[in-house]
Amino acid sequence: MTRRLLIVEDDPGLQSQMRWCFSEELDITVTSDRDSALAALRRTEPDVVTLDLGLPPDPGGATEGFALLEEILRLAPMTKVIVVTGREDKENAVKAIGMGACDFYQKPLDADILTFVVHRAFRLAELERENRDLTSQRNGTNIKGIVAASPQMLAICRTLEKVAPTDVTTLITGETGTGKELLARAIHDLSQRGRKPFAAINCAAIPENLLESELFGFEKGSFTGATHSKKGKIESANGGTLFLDEIGDMPMALQAKLLRFLQERVVDRVGSVHPIPVDVRVVCATHRDVSHLIESGEFREDLYYRISEITLDVPAVRDREGDALVVAQSLLKSLGKNMDRPNLAFTEDAINAINSYAWPGNVREMINKIKRATIMAAGKRVTAEDLELPSKAPANNMQLNLRQVREFAERQAIIQALRSCNYNMAGASRLLGITRPTLYNLTDKYNIETSTEAPNA
Repeated sequence: MTRRLLIVEDDPGLQSQMRWCFSEELDITVTSDRDSALAALRRTEPDVVTLDLGLPPDPGGATEGFALLEEILRLAPMTKVIVVTGREDKENAVKAIGMGACDFYQKPLDADILTFVVHRAFRLAELERENRDLTSQRNGTNIKGIVAASPQMLAICRTLEKVAPTDVTTLITGETGTGKELLARAIHDLSQRGRKPFAAINCAAIPENLLESELFGFEKGSFTGATHSKKGKIESANGGTLFLDEIGDMPMALQAKLLRFLQERVVDRVGSVHPIPVDVRVVCATHRDVSHLIESGEFREDLYYRISEITLDVPAVRDREGDALVVAQSLLKSLGKNMDRPNLAFTEDAINAINSYAWPGNVREMINKIKRATIMAAGKRVTAEDLELPSKAPANNMQLNLRQVREFAERQAIIQALRSCNYNMAGASRLLGITRPTLYNLTDKYNIETSTEAPNA
C-alpha cells in the first residue's frame, strides 16, 4: 500500500528540503496554506501530515496552524499529524499534542530525525489500521463467520448469544444458504460444550434405510454387512452438540425414535436391547415451513415442540437491510486474499447490482459469484459483468443536491451505527469516528431517536 504524506509548509525552501528527505516510495503532496491543505486532505486522504503552525495569514503566530490542526482531526481523526515548531516554541508543541497531534518536530531541519519521526508515525498508522481491520471482521457481532450489520441479523446474533450458554434445544429456520450451520456451530462454540464434539448430519442427504443406523448406531450382526458395532452420530456427540440439518426431511418412522431420545436421553442402537445414556445438546435446522409440514401430516407436532424450545428464524439476504454489500465486500476481501488478489474492489455498477439483486441462493450463491469474479476481473475493479449480475443503473430521479445527499447519507450512517451498537452512544461515536457530543448534536439535528424503541430503528 502506498504511503501518503501531506506536507503543510509555507516556506518554499523548507518545502524542497522536506521533499528531499523522503524516498520515492512516499506519495507526497505539498501545500502552503489552510485552504489548500484541507483540499489536499480530502483529495489524497494522507496517512501522515507534517504541519507548520506558522501559516499565512499569521506566519509569525500559531492561530492558523492550530485551526488547521483542529480541522484535520475533525475531518480525518485517524490521520497522524506531526506538528513542526520553532526551537523555543515548546509551549505550542505541548498544546498541539494535547489537541490530538501524534508528535512534534522542532526546527531547524535535520533530515535523519525528521525521517525517523515521520516513519514512526506511518508505522503507528499501520498498526492502528491493522487493529481496526481485525476488529471490523466481527462486523457488529461476536460470532465467528457471521458478517452482519443489519438490525435483523444483529437481533438474531444477540438472541444466539443469550441462548448459547443454556442447554435448550434450538431450531434454526431459513432459506438454503443463509448460514444456518454457521449459527449452529456458534451455539456450540459459545456454550460450555465448546471443547466437546460437534457432530452434524444432513437428514435429507442419507437414504431412509441408512439414516437410523447413522444416527443411533448399530450392533454387530444386526443386519447384513454389520461386521462390527458402530457408534451413531448421537453417541459420537456425547458431551457436545448434535446438529440435525434439514430435519424437516426426516422420515416419520425416525421422528418417533428421535422424540423418544429427546425425552429419555438414551440411545437404542439398531439390533441392541441395552439403552445407552447420552448427554448431548441438540440443534436442528430446516429450510422448510414446519407448520405446513405438520398440517400435511409430514412432521410430528409433538416432536416440533421438543426441538423448538428456542427458534431462530434467519432472514434471507434480500431481507437484511444493507447486508448484501457488507457480506459481498467481506467475501471479496477474503477470497481475494486467498487467490493472491488482495486489492480488488467493486465498481459502482457492481455495487448497484449487488444491492438490487434478489440473491435467491443467499450467501452460498454470493460466494460462487464473487469467487468467479475474483478470477475473471481484468484489473483491480470487479464489475457487474464479472459477477454475472444485471447492471443496475441508479434511478433517473436520483437526488443530486449535494447537501441533501450528504445529509441523507450522514443520517443513515448514524442510524446504522446506533443499531450496530444496540443504541450505545459511546460505541456508536467510536464506530463513526466522532466524539459523543458531536453525535448528540447530530442526532438532535436529524431528529434521530437514541433508544431501542426508536421508530426509525
